[in-house]
Amino acid sequence: MNQGLKTTLLFVVLPLCMQLIAPNANAQKNTLWYKKPAKAWTEALPIGNGRLGAMIFGGVDDELLQLNESTLWSGGPVKQNVNPGAFQYLAQVREALFKGEYQKAHELTQKMQGLYSESFLPMADLHIKQSYNGGNSTSYYRDLNIGNAVATTKYTVGGVNYKREIFASAPDKVIVIRFTADKAKQLNLKINTSSQLRFQKEVLNKNVLQLSGKAPAHVEPSYVDSKNPIVYADDDKCRGMRYEVLAKAVSSDGKITADTSGITVKGASSLTLYVTAATSFKAYNQCPDGDEKVAAKYLDKAAAKPYAQLLAAHLADYHRFFNRVSLKINDNKGSHAELPTDERLALYNKNHGTDPGIEALYFQYGRYLLISSSRTPGVPANLQGIWNKELRAPWSSNYTSNINVQMNYWMAEDCNLSEMHQPLFELIKGLSETGAGVAKDFYHAKGWVTHHNTDIWALANPVGDLGHGDPKWANWAMGGDWLTRHLWEHYLYTGDKAFLKNTAYPLMKGAAEFTFDWLVPDGQGHLVTAPSMSPENDFIYAEGKTGDVSVSTTMDMGIIRDLFDNLIAATKVLGVDAAFRDSLIAKKAKLIPYQIGSKGQLQEWNKDQESPDPHHRHVSHLYSVYPANEISIAVNPELAAAAKRSLELRGDESTGWSLAWKVNLWARLRDGNHAYKLYRDLLRLTGESGYNYSEGGGLYPNMFDAHPPFQIDGNFGGTSGLAEMLLQSQDGNVHLLPALPDAWANGEIKGLVARGAFVVDMKWAGGKVVTAQVLSKTGGTCHVISKSKLTVKGLSATPVKVKEGYELVINTEKGKLYQLVSSL
Repeated sequence: MNQGLKTTLLFVVLPLCMQLIAPNANAQKNTLWYKKPAKAWTEALPIGNGRLGAMIFGGVDDELLQLNESTLWSGGPVKQNVNPGAFQYLAQVREALFKGEYQKAHELTQKMQGLYSESFLPMADLHIKQSYNGGNSTSYYRDLNIGNAVATTKYTVGGVNYKREIFASAPDKVIVIRFTADKAKQLNLKINTSSQLRFQKEVLNKNVLQLSGKAPAHVEPSYVDSKNPIVYADDDKCRGMRYEVLAKAVSSDGKITADTSGITVKGASSLTLYVTAATSFKAYNQCPDGDEKVAAKYLDKAAAKPYAQLLAAHLADYHRFFNRVSLKINDNKGSHAELPTDERLALYNKNHGTDPGIEALYFQYGRYLLISSSRTPGVPANLQGIWNKELRAPWSSNYTSNINVQMNYWMAEDCNLSEMHQPLFELIKGLSETGAGVAKDFYHAKGWVTHHNTDIWALANPVGDLGHGDPKWANWAMGGDWLTRHLWEHYLYTGDKAFLKNTAYPLMKGAAEFTFDWLVPDGQGHLVTAPSMSPENDFIYAEGKTGDVSVSTTMDMGIIRDLFDNLIAATKVLGVDAAFRDSLIAKKAKLIPYQIGSKGQLQEWNKDQESPDPHHRHVSHLYSVYPANEISIAVNPELAAAAKRSLELRGDESTGWSLAWKVNLWARLRDGNHAYKLYRDLLRLTGESGYNYSEGGGLYPNMFDAHPPFQIDGNFGGTSGLAEMLLQSQDGNVHLLPALPDAWANGEIKGLVARGAFVVDMKWAGGKVVTAQVLSKTGGTCHVISKSKLTVKGLSATPVKVKEGYELVINTEKGKLYQLVSSL
């Protein structure tokens, strides 16, 4: 491209970009902003393009961007059959359990463990030291506009106004940092990179700073006490991937030089810094020994484009996803968008008042984070999305499949981000292959299985480092069965029969084939799972004695029923496997039924046993209420009441992600006010220290979820919870405002998706729908349930009084929009 065309593009495109990102009322409600730079990582602001991530601190003299790349993990492809003696203990475990010898079962189960997962790693730090002709800074401001996925830092020094604008571009595969000053030649910077990993630096083509290295062959989890927790093996090409970070600065008038100490910029009026990175990761089952220099290709293409063109492409790409959904609660009355976000959260917590704007912001922030962290094929958002600063991150920042990775994706379909679900499906496919080996080697079973943890290499074995893990989490075997629910949900929301036939059904069937072999007769006419756990919880089986390995926990039975029911339905949709369907029906009939305990609660264990921690953060036995639909107010109200009693006994206080699960559960049980109470608790401002672990959940100043420490699943689960309060469709109906809290009497939401591939907009007042709009993406019958008596413009459909309000049946056509209005 010649310089004249570049200049023309700049003057044509830049005004358009400025219109798109100019401050306005809508932008302000989608903005996190602060009056001072971040001092801690949990005050820094996240950006990401699904592969590259950065935490922006907003320093004046020393700006820091901590960089991540979604595929940078320790290790390499998993080693199969790491515990060849595991199977010999299975019969012994079962015998001990049937005799009630729980401690013996615990000890034997430990002998069936494999290796720990690998760890998601921090890539590099980008430091930008800036010097000025003047004194201290004034008028400081930094923000993250999640409506545009652009972070801005502004301040004044010596009468000069400085600005940095930063975004992570998915189309151009780079992070772009734009520096400007309102007086000429005032930008003087030194840009440098470093890493906690082993690295070396050099300058490429005289002006590109390169940092490259090789990741560790293994990193022990942070909870393991080890003398050598980080292992490098430079001679092992299959363990320890290569990585590379590149930075290039471009200015029209400044002097730019580069050496291994960094990039030096003097006297620039404006400056664009392009940062990109890549690893040698190829796939979960391939050695990461490549050296394709893809980062250089990304950089060359991006640096050839003017800033305005990069920004316009970024905005168009990001808006395509984010703008599908909008939310306004109570016309934003009582909101405090004029306050910095940290002060706003503190006020929200202090006076227990209302701020519908920040409640809506938290919902949209979850969508922002998913778009920003889940766009890499085969690499879903992990425990921290794609943002991690520690070599030994909490819980290895891996995929914890007894709730956490699933919670990351609860909102993908109903919050209109179905594309972001795809990386999880690809990981499930990998797990089906590694998990087939584990099923065969560890259990002599068909099909495939995965357990409590996995990683980028699709680790499927029970973790624990060959006997050092606690079975109550390490040996839980229902991870694969649970993950397949996401495949079925994707079909329900999209109606994509090709996906169901070619992807979902084979994976679901493989999980069921393992389950067929995993179930054993109990001698009393039932099929049971043994060993069985209710993840991370214990039970009291005698005075002073607790156990964790049991028989047929309620969670196991709920997950298996759900899988079998979904498969039965799938065989009918596809018209296949009638004999297999009969087997599913027959085996489901022999599962231990749900049981109600002495306190009126849904039992967590096979027997009516109590936990030594009655307020335990996991509510695993309520899986059948949410995310599944095996227990519901409509179908089995007695069990739904027992589930509600279980929630009451568990209590409200908990960690961040557990609060989020409870929001969804209370919404499913149609108690909007209780769901709202816990949603508010999710917005509880939490410090880096001094918290009570069991009652410390909430938000950090940058609105990251506090487990504590940081886990992103609470953000995603909170977003899901709000959507569940406003729209539900699990029972075949499109239920409008099923769990609306009194506090949200008026509002408007656009773009939520219901099962059946219906996109729903609605506006409500006084707690009832006033108008609604349904876009039918695939056609079919839409059953709308609402407290309002709705009619369809242009159709003669008549609302019918039902228990929940009124039902309106619309026979829809593919691609057609239906306008609904209240006649009350």
